[in-house]
Amino acid sequence: MKKQNQSEDRCECNVIHQESIDKVKLVIPSNDDLGLLADFFKVFGDQTRVKILSALSVSELCVCDIAFLLGMTQSAISHQLRVLKQARLVKSRKEGKVVYYMLDDDHVKQIIGLGLVHNAE
Repeated sequence: MKKQNQSEDRCECNVIHQESIDKVKLVIPSNDDLGLLADFFKVFGDQTRVKILSALSVSELCVCDIAFLLGMTQSAISHQLRVLKQARLVKSRKEGKVVYYMLDDDHVKQIIGLGLVHNAE
């Protein structure tokens, strides 16, 4: 691994580029919106939740299916599904006694796909 020169990461001038700053101020989201976005991405910070989302991007599954697939307890999976449901990343439907989980919308699948593509580059 090549050692990066620290000076490459630091600006060595004290000039403020006001035009650029003004342009950014016009479009940057509010602190509240950025906080919500940060919380949204925190949900993706857990490998188990990402595995669940990846599995649900292929097919809707019940808790038993997900637990078997991931080699975990149904209780542990249910806990993670609650987190994902609160973040509006998954939704469920009941068929008789079985509750099936699926991605909330196609955006979730796109986010996972983009993350995988980004990491592969």
